[in-house]
Amino acid sequence: MKKFIPFGVLLVVIVLALIYPSNLVTTIKESKIDSGDTAWLLVSTALVLIMTPGLAFFYGGMVSKKNVLSTMMQSFVCMGVITILWVIFGFSLAFGKDEFGGFIGNPGTFFMMKGMLGNDVWPLAPTIPLVLFAMFQLKFAVITPALITGAFAERIRFNSYLIFLCLFMIFIYAPLAHATWHPDGFFFKLGVLDFAGGTVVHMSAGWAALASALYLKQRNEKAHSPARISYVLLGTGLLWFGWFGFNAGSALGANPLAATALATTTTASAAAAISWIFFDMMLGKKPSVLGACIGAVVGLVAITPAAGFVTISNSLIIGIVAAMVSNLVVIWRSKTSIDDTLDVFPCHGVGGMVGMLMTGIFAHVNVNAGNTTGNGLFYSETKLFFVHLIALVAVSAFAFVGSYILLIITDKISKLRVTPEEEAAGLDISQHDEEL
Repeated sequence: MKKFIPFGVLLVVIVLALIYPSNLVTTIKESKIDSGDTAWLLVSTALVLIMTPGLAFFYGGMVSKKNVLSTMMQSFVCMGVITILWVIFGFSLAFGKDEFGGFIGNPGTFFMMKGMLGNDVWPLAPTIPLVLFAMFQLKFAVITPALITGAFAERIRFNSYLIFLCLFMIFIYAPLAHATWHPDGFFFKLGVLDFAGGTVVHMSAGWAALASALYLKQRNEKAHSPARISYVLLGTGLLWFGWFGFNAGSALGANPLAATALATTTTASAAAAISWIFFDMMLGKKPSVLGACIGAVVGLVAITPAAGFVTISNSLIIGIVAAMVSNLVVIWRSKTSIDDTLDVFPCHGVGGMVGMLMTGIFAHVNVNAGNTTGNGLFYSETKLFFVHLIALVAVSAFAFVGSYILLIITDKISKLRVTPEEEAAGLDISQHDEEL
């Protein structure tokens, strides 16, 4: 009976689409929609989407050969599952009318994308169509659960993973997106600055990854060589390329702020890549392709919350410091029993936290007039930094504890971990009956 449930869900989706066809006629009314801003967000949306296949290559190249396809599929499938949830009620949970104290939106606000075919706009993005804003934000929701998969790679059942990623989007990602990016959100009103998702995306994924690694425990066979370092290099390139849409697109227009975000994204990632390999050399290691790739991604992660709030010179500091801190956490993690397969927590979780704190240190109102909280600690103001400290603790606790509970629930519904025999055979064969 269980094998019919997934297809039954799709039948329900068809019924909902027939009952709620969205707008049948485009609403014509006066609008300030700008063609240049719209064009840039269309491109940015495509750029952010390509990050998920990029992540698939990035993760897939680092696991053992018998788990490459399964690891890549765990990222790729998010583009399908999360999109369907987003259309039905996910966007409403994240950006719908606030009725629950700044922590979640009303799921009926944009149910089945109702009201999306006219000239309506999002209040903080008045020059692009609402439907475009919804699709841009969808790509963030897609990649966040995909990031988690590196922590439990090589030992999770695919069917169970599908359940977990749905639960994560509904109960972890959507509340954080609403609280941080909605004008009535709790963290938004508190004054938290998260330009493109350091808190919402990377911290939430990082803490969920740590919870997953602890819950699923160690793999039976930990030692292996990366299957394809060339895949990791390709994935890094796609991620870096797509991240310009991720960060610069979060300016929500083709404007000077987008250019600033693009510049800080470039410089932070470059500085982090070099910082990682130089730090490795200082520790007596050889400069590696893998290290340069990981460093570049850590820099991208760390600059994400700060991209539109700090200067270019400060972005160099953020990249260098984040790479060193994450490198040290990777070293610490390797000496423990925590089997975070691809070091998602040290790189994304810690990188996101470093970026959040650095935003509280280096943000300046002259970079972004939308920063109404104030300047960072570096400029002798304390409010922003302490607001970020409070949010860091709150988000960390929520994401870690919430994810751990969701893992327990998922395990009750469908056993999470594959059998020792399936793990030995490799997930490509045991879960998908395919080989690289």
